Amino acid sequence: MAGFPWEVAVQMRKARFPSFLCFALGCFLAVDPGWTQVIKLGTVAPEGTPWHEELETVAREWKEVSRGRVKLRIYPGGVAGDEPDMLRKVRIGQLHGMAITSIGLINVVPDIEALSFPLLVENDEQLERVLERVSPRISQALFERGFQVLTWSMSGWVHFFSNKPVLTPDDLRAHKLFFWGPDAMYLKLIRDLGFQPVPLSITDLLPSLQTGLVDAFAAPPVAALSFQWFGLAKNMATIRWQPMLNVILVSNKRWDKIPASLHPELLAIVDRAGVRLREKSTAMENKAIEAMKKHGLVVHPTSDRSHQAFKRLIDEYGVPLFVGSRFTSSMYEQVRDAVGVE
Repeated sequence: MAGFPWEVAVQMRKARFPSFLCFALGCFLAVDPGWTQVIKLGTVAPEGTPWHEELETVAREWKEVSRGRVKLRIYPGGVAGDEPDMLRKVRIGQLHGMAITSIGLINVVPDIEALSFPLLVENDEQLERVLERVSPRISQALFERGFQVLTWSMSGWVHFFSNKPVLTPDDLRAHKLFFWGPDAMYLKLIRDLGFQPVPLSITDLLPSLQTGLVDAFAAPPVAALSFQWFGLAKNMATIRWQPMLNVILVSNKRWDKIPASLHPELLAIVDRAGVRLREKSTAMENKAIEAMKKHGLVVHPTSDRSHQAFKRLIDEYGVPLFVGSRFTSSMYEQVRDAVGVE
């Protein structure tokens, strides 16, 4: 720059820098002195249930650690729709997160179905090993599809409830069985095996029981009690058909708007809630069964012979149809290894 000594230029830059810094800092403080992020999260769990109560606990603790800047707004009881509705709303930004069952995520990450494949995982110890070894793979797959997994939890073990006792597969064939969602492959399989599935939304189950459109359903006992479904299907089989897993997640887009420095603490809070739910699941199940028995529920033990008959149906028909086409063989084998199946 002719006629403009570089020393002068340097002095001017030095003189301007503090003023510029103060200006920039002032703009930042003016624009973002108390940023907040509201996370709208949907769940089909009704108010007052253990799942809703744990979400409320997470909301309180998130608010505390973030000094009121991260607010979890919960929409319980299916007011935001059934799981497919909520998933769609998360994708378009009407919701930011949801507590969703593994069933609701099958179309997002098909391999998740292997974790709750019928009669593969059959007790709490096996389930904890599966979650420890396999869930990180599923969580990563969900992240790659736009979802941050906050934690895994448990709704309980799925049992058959019906208006008449179900002791064998043939007994179940005689019932009009509620089927959650429009899963064409699964529907075809169970119809080919002689069962009578009736595909419906979860929010349609109670009125359908009332009208007789269905007279049997498969659900965890806590759900059967919470939604009052058992009042119209007062027989329960003891067979544990499958674990009902829950995933609490938010969209990556929304999660990334929260400062990364807060992420570890927020994740730790919600993970503790997931652990509590898993640890309490057996006690909650037993308590729910006892409560329903006081209101007319009859529990029918499933004999070893009947259990093996159900297991043969899965091994002979379900495994060949699902493994390799619905979810990968490697995931199925990883779950089997975690369970300890030889």
